[in-house]
Amino acid sequence: MKPHRRKKLTIIGFIATGLAVAIGLSLYALSNTIDLFFTPSQVAAGEVADGQRIRIGGMVKEGSVEQSQDSLHVEFIATDYSHDLQVRYDGILPDLFREGQGVVVEGAVTNGVFEASRVLAKHDENYMSVEVKAALDAAERERTLPGVATEGGASGT
Repeated sequence: MKPHRRKKLTIIGFIATGLAVAIGLSLYALSNTIDLFFTPSQVAAGEVADGQRIRIGGMVKEGSVEQSQDSLHVEFIATDYSHDLQVRYDGILPDLFREGQGVVVEGAVTNGVFEASRVLAKHDENYMSVEVKAALDAAERERTLPGVATEGGASGT
């Protein structure tokens, strides 16, 4: 091989190797920061491994919020109206957090309980995150499918 071709091939090899390393490092960094979104029904179905960082979305179940009097510990139930998921959180809740409102919670499931690291509440009465809205709509469709028994025991006829 001629020397100038060998030099060009060496340069192309170094560039390709550098790009491969940069892409690999970028993908590795992204894999540590991506939080997948799940609903309480998906968590109940076992689609989430214990300890996996995720986001769940749903509504705060009425009458489920229990706050500790001597610490920032709070427990509540997030629901998509099909399944409920117990959530534990140590920290200051957003001002708009309350029962019956939409919520997105970041953290991990441990032994069937969601240990939250961050709680996000909706910012006004008209807003609901796209993921939570889609999950609640899917749960509602699942509950009201024709021919499927509902909570009252009647079929959808």
